[in-house]
Amino acid sequence: MTDIAADTLNAPTRAAELRQSLAQVRAEVGKAVVGQDAAVTGLIIALLARGHVLLEGVPGVAKTLLVRSLSAALDLQTRRVQFTPDLMPGDVTGSIVYDVKAGDFEFRAGPVFTNILLADEINRTPPKTQSALLEAMEERQVSVDGVSRPLPEPFIVAATQNPVEYEGTYSLPEAQLDRFLLKLVLDLPERDTEIEVLRRHAAGFDPRDLAGAGVRPVLDAGRLAEAQASAASVGVSADVLAYVVDLARATRTSPSVKLGVSPRGTTALLASAKAWAWLSGYDSITPDHVQAMLLPVWRHRVQLRPEAELEGVSVDAILRSIVSQVQVPI
Repeated sequence: MTDIAADTLNAPTRAAELRQSLAQVRAEVGKAVVGQDAAVTGLIIALLARGHVLLEGVPGVAKTLLVRSLSAALDLQTRRVQFTPDLMPGDVTGSIVYDVKAGDFEFRAGPVFTNILLADEINRTPPKTQSALLEAMEERQVSVDGVSRPLPEPFIVAATQNPVEYEGTYSLPEAQLDRFLLKLVLDLPERDTEIEVLRRHAAGFDPRDLAGAGVRPVLDAGRLAEAQASAASVGVSADVLAYVVDLARATRTSPSVKLGVSPRGTTALLASAKAWAWLSGYDSITPDHVQAMLLPVWRHRVQLRPEAELEGVSVDAILRSIVSQVQVPI
């Protein structure tokens, strides 16, 4: 038997092993974070699809802890930037500085040169600094003084933000929102979940000491790259492709919508559905996978008309209505 044939036979087994490794990542995150299973799944899907994630929620719902715990469960380099009103673009991307000893100018890399960038409270910094991430998120490189420098692989931005009605926040521009693969909303915990949070703290849990909580790295860059390639190979039929396009076109013609989903949004939904299908053990995506990922992938890409907002209509409600109206392929 040739090596190629052996690899073909071993592919399902290897995929199962990689899925088990990602399940271990979930278990490690669960040692620190309680009751945010959907957000953990979303972050893993973003890793598989090589996309960026925006986490929104009121202060204190474990947005930062969630990303820090995921980082601790991965054998990848992670850096954190606290976005503040006085943060400058060079503080994120890096800048040219003069080296007195060498007598020459040199580039000093910013924290964006990492595998996972935790952009904490990204909407507390002005648009000028927010836009410093645009090139990094889309092209995975940083250009300073006419020189483009590639970012390491893998590279994802996991950004947290407070709801836009909070004082001292700046709404992210449409161009930047569109570069986030997913927007995950973290709600306040249920009663039993909050009791479990308190029980852990009463037992001595320290959110600043993840190693002390037992969170350890269980997945490295090599195996993550294998999982990404395996997820990207998931098949999709012509009918499902047409279904994704029909859903996107429905957002553009909805009377309540000012800005519908762009072609980048359709490709993002396809990539996310592939990742979710792969995680679920499927060889090809179904309409169910598309529907499951539609809200987190599209909720930040759709803008409502002012009159719809005044009536209290939500983007999620509009998207659910569209899903119910667009014909599902058999």
